[in-house]
Amino acid sequence: MYAMSAITALTAQNTTGVYGIIEVPPEFVGKQLDCIFTDIYPDAVKIGMVSGSDIVDVIAEKLRQYGAKNIVVDPVMVSTSGGKLISDAAIDSLVAKLLPIAAVVTPNIPEAEVLCGLKVKDEDDMIQAAELLAKRFGGAILVKGGHRVNDAHDLLYENGNIHWYRSERVNNPNTHGTGCTLSSAIACNLADGKTLDESVRNAKDYLTGTLKAMLDLGKGPGPVNHTYNLSICINGIG
Repeated sequence: MYAMSAITALTAQNTTGVYGIIEVPPEFVGKQLDCIFTDIYPDAVKIGMVSGSDIVDVIAEKLRQYGAKNIVVDPVMVSTSGGKLISDAAIDSLVAKLLPIAAVVTPNIPEAEVLCGLKVKDEDDMIQAAELLAKRFGGAILVKGGHRVNDAHDLLYENGNIHWYRSERVNNPNTHGTGCTLSSAIACNLADGKTLDESVRNAKDYLTGTLKAMLDLGKGPGPVNHTYNLSICINGIG
C-alpha cells in the first residue's frame, strides 16, 4: 500500500521510553490533511497518536469535510514502555468527535477500560466492554486481549456479531508498536476491499509473522520486523 502521513506530534523516544512530546500546530495538521485528500484520495484512514484536543477537533472536521471512509482509530493512550501519550482533554474530544465516525476502534485492555469505565479481567468482560463501546459509538470495536487477559486472542464486535481471533502467543519481548502495526494492517486490508472480518484476520496473521521474525534491537522492548515477508527482486531474479 502507498501510505501518506499527517504528523500530529514529534516524540523523543526509543525502546526504553518516551522522553518528550511536541505537538504539531492544529492548523498545520489540517494543511497536511488538505494536501492528502485533494491529491491522492485515501481508500482508508488509520489514526494513531493524537495528544491534544485541538488536533482531534481538526482531524474530525477534515475527515467529515472530505467524506473519509474506512476510518480505523487506534486510541493510543499509553506507549508500550508505559509513557502517557494523550491528555485528558484529548480523550474527551476523541470520545465526542472521532470515535463516532470510525468504522472500527481498536483499543487494548487498558484503553477499553478507560473508554467504557469497566474493569476487564476476562473474555466475558471483553465482550461486555465491546458491546458497550459499539452501542456508544456506533461502529465496530476490536478489543485486543494480549497478556492482560489471554495470550493473543482479540474480539471483534460488529453489528451485534462476535468474532474471536485466537492465535498463538509468540515468546518475543520485542513488541514495540504492535498495536500500531495491527491497526495499520487492518486499514490496508480495508483499502484493498476486504471485509472487516477478513481485514482483522489478515492483519493478525501479518502481526504474528512480524513477531516470529524475532528482530532484536535496542535496550528495551524493540520493534517488530515489518519487512519479514518482503524479498528483493533484482533484474527479474528474486
